[in-house]
Amino acid sequence: MLSGLPAPLLGVLAFTLLLGNTLFWVPILLVFAAVKLILPFEAVRLALDPVLVWIAETWIASNSAWMALTQRTHWDVKGIDGLDPADWYLVNSNHQCAADIFVLQHLLNRRIPLLKFFIKQQLIWMPVIGLAWWALDFPFMRRHSEAYLKKHPEMRAKDQEATRKACAKFALIPTSVTNFMEGTRFTPEKHARQQSPYRYLLKPKAGGVALALNAMGDKFHSILDVTIVYPDGIPGFWVFLCGRMRRVIVRVRSLPIPPDLQQGDYGHDPAFREAFSAWVQQVWRDKDAQIAGLLSPK
Repeated sequence: MLSGLPAPLLGVLAFTLLLGNTLFWVPILLVFAAVKLILPFEAVRLALDPVLVWIAETWIASNSAWMALTQRTHWDVKGIDGLDPADWYLVNSNHQCAADIFVLQHLLNRRIPLLKFFIKQQLIWMPVIGLAWWALDFPFMRRHSEAYLKKHPEMRAKDQEATRKACAKFALIPTSVTNFMEGTRFTPEKHARQQSPYRYLLKPKAGGVALALNAMGDKFHSILDVTIVYPDGIPGFWVFLCGRMRRVIVRVRSLPIPPDLQQGDYGHDPAFREAFSAWVQQVWRDKDAQIAGLLSPK
């Protein structure tokens, strides 16, 4: 344990270990991804995807190792027992900071299939890690506001088709499709600007989840709903690296998907879209109340 080191030194050490871990594994990942790109056959994909997943899971396990070495975090976690690494999962979580990614990966790695996040299209250009996301078939999404879609309704169909194509690849091997329904990280400024009706959450965007269910509804038996709470305040990335994320509370629950919402045209059927949005909003109200309970003094 190196958590007793001065925080700035600890941050530099943690960042160096994260960077070294990434620079070691990503080139190896890209070699196998290049083969898959050159030989785009299902047999090749079935042979290489498990190798790519193993590399990614080993990268995550190595991150967990340096986190254990440099951090003194108290983990209060419930609901991760009994998960199946050979099943398909649709994972949903609230989103507050970059540390959320590390929390989810640390707790769920090899308990369920590799988490594959919906990622903003422009992030594909991030150095090194953008290539890794591409190699692992992470679904890249263009996020548009409802106001924009009203002016350009043709973009909704394009987004739907892009999501369907991404999710179709996940039907070959067990996968965890992961979505932050808020679409962005929570900040007080965004919360005020949205006039969010929730105390601890931004307004949810149901489209990504609806499209994933539409494309792979027969694979998902439930939604794995994750709630992440930082009782001492939301840590920035540097604060996280410096080992100052002292406590994190995580609650995981399996939510049954109403049968009438597993299939439907979210983009073109207003009645279905309204019913799906109402269900998502109830999930969000429950999550908001859960967060309030977790933060309240015992």
